[in-house]
Amino acid sequence: PGGFGTLDELFETMTLIQTGKSRRRPILLFGRAFWEGLLNFQHLVDTGMISPGDLGLFHFVETAEEAWAQLAEHYGFELPATGTGAFADDI
Repeated sequence: PGGFGTLDELFETMTLIQTGKSRRRPILLFGRAFWEGLLNFQHLVDTGMISPGDLGLFHFVETAEEAWAQLAEHYGFELPATGTGAFADDI
């Protein structure tokens, strides 16, 4: 979360990816409730402002573990095995 500058950077990055002017990269939005309270992404689809596929430009995550999983999936690396099962405790 951030202010207008953060929103500007977010939308600029998504626009560049959407229009093919930048390579695809993971965009992780921490805190679904915050972001959906700020912007109704589904409304943008419903009104034709963006296509349904544009919702795939970003991922909501709630934890560091979810963020790492998204990064691992995008970049094709495996997460380290953890001894306790609590990822953050082992790194």
